[in-house]
Amino acid sequence: MSKRVPKKVYESELRRLQAQLVDMQAWVQSTGARIVVIFEGRDAAGKGSTIKRVTQYLNPRVARVVALPSPTERERTQWYFQRYVDHLPAAGEIVLMDRSWYNRAGVEHVMGYCTNAEYHRFLHQAPIFERMLVEDGILVLKYWFSVSDVEQEARFRSRNDDPMRRWKLSPNDVLSITKWEDYSRAKDTMIVHTDIPEAPWHEVDNEDKRRGRLNMIHHLLSQIPWQPVERPEVEIPPRPAGGSYERPPQDRSGLVPDHAAEVEAAARS
Repeated sequence: MSKRVPKKVYESELRRLQAQLVDMQAWVQSTGARIVVIFEGRDAAGKGSTIKRVTQYLNPRVARVVALPSPTERERTQWYFQRYVDHLPAAGEIVLMDRSWYNRAGVEHVMGYCTNAEYHRFLHQAPIFERMLVEDGILVLKYWFSVSDVEQEARFRSRNDDPMRRWKLSPNDVLSITKWEDYSRAKDTMIVHTDIPEAPWHEVDNEDKRRGRLNMIHHLLSQIPWQPVERPEVEIPPRPAGGSYERPPQDRSGLVPDHAAEVEAAARS
């Protein structure tokens, strides 16, 4: 499963799947469907990069990414699911959650950010909450991204060596190396309690990111009962002949400097 997909094969199939995602988006808009896609998994398991490929050509007004920060002091006093309810989709919307209410079953539980009573209450309430969403007509899809301990550490080290991606490393991320078995047990318990027929878990082997992205997107498309939607052709009218309008003189001092010209000149020298 972890053998790397050749780049040419990957790019061709990704493009094909992304075209289907655009067609699926049109179906969501025309039918008023409501879809929630949950992305969970280990730190550095590739959730964020997969979300980027899913949304790359989608309308951000239709497909929204939700990645909530740590709760505020006020939110800590609310019902646990309350702050997530505000981000659920309305008709014709897709919400992709880069981590979700399952934080409580994972990092909060393992790192001691919630009490034991809060943790067990979550395991009891999560299936009830999700059944309520499904009963109301929301399609809930849950994906768990799996990666080996060796690959996770390699990705951490790669991020740490790259100034452009170092921001992705947090103290909790690094600690997850020392708590690998704790996270494994937490994941197993979470699956036992929340893998329900109305909203089952789907596991993505993401040891090879290319393979994992293709598999996840293909599966996502297979789980949504979308059909091609006929979209009206857009006709671009001819530009009318120029009238009496004259553009006022530009103040050249307000023009953005031509940095590209400097780069071109440096490249020629």
